Amino acid sequence: MTELRVLAPDGAPEVEAGTDLAALLVTLVTLVDGDVVVVTSKVVAKAEGRVTSRDRDEVVAAETARVVARRGPLTIARTRLGVTLAAAGVDQSHVAAGHVVPLPEDPDASARRLRADLQRRTGATVGVLVTDTAGRAWRTGQTDLAIGAAGVRVLESFVGRHDDHGHELRVTEPAVADEIASAAELAQGKLGGRPFAVLRGRADLVLPADDDGPGAAALVRPEADDLFGLGAREAVVRALVGAAGDRPAYGAPAERAELEAALREVLGPEALVAGGPLTVRGPHPVVAALAFAHGWTADTSGEVAVLRPASP
Repeated sequence: MTELRVLAPDGAPEVEAGTDLAALLVTLVTLVDGDVVVVTSKVVAKAEGRVTSRDRDEVVAAETARVVARRGPLTIARTRLGVTLAAAGVDQSHVAAGHVVPLPEDPDASARRLRADLQRRTGATVGVLVTDTAGRAWRTGQTDLAIGAAGVRVLESFVGRHDDHGHELRVTEPAVADEIASAAELAQGKLGGRPFAVLRGRADLVLPADDDGPGAAALVRPEADDLFGLGAREAVVRALVGAAGDRPAYGAPAERAELEAALREVLGPEALVAGGPLTVRGPHPVVAALAFAHGWTADTSGEVAVLRPASP
């Protein structure tokens, strides 16, 4: 039998700039080897002096690497950390009126510092996660995930192993850091005033004291592998604009057969000229947009467009 315990202590005071989180945490809970300490990103950001009275839109813009989608006042953005969040992770809850708090400057570094401080104070070898709340593209509601990690195995790979029917597992790789973050949030609650939690029972995921691991940055999917780098409307608009800076949002260049299939679907099979380079008859703006969305370039200087994969 496997047992997991999540402890979310009450009694945490308001955290301000300069608060020693390790000193505070050890007054609330006794840590043992193998514990995973979970702390909300907001508390980390407060302690690091990130609360600001600057205009919210200005802060969101500063935290945004690329806008993924906009729907009315809602902005979904890929942040400078690579995480995709509403309002680039900038929040105004649980802070004084007229103030907002962005994410920590470097959540992995924050986790490493807190882990070192806790080990120094307690002698216990623990892992640390810094968490935030995010929506999911295909699901209603939000869940917590890890945006910073130290001393924790953030992914548990089963690739190459076999199930009890002999089937080889090829893509099974649970994001255990995110699973821990969600489990911790169940105990913390959004209005419980419990910004810390300790998960006990998965010591196998905690790394040795001298190994902080790759951090939560290892959970960020590279843009070249991201199948959903833009919202549905935004993908159409950005493809028509064709700005070079938007190329990463469409991922790695598609295979020729995939682009040919799209061209046939939109323009009809007669649009493709047989033989040699991929050559297309049709409205140049449409051809150029289709090429751009598939990671190709379109030379539309002649009567027909000649398409080639974009350079990396």
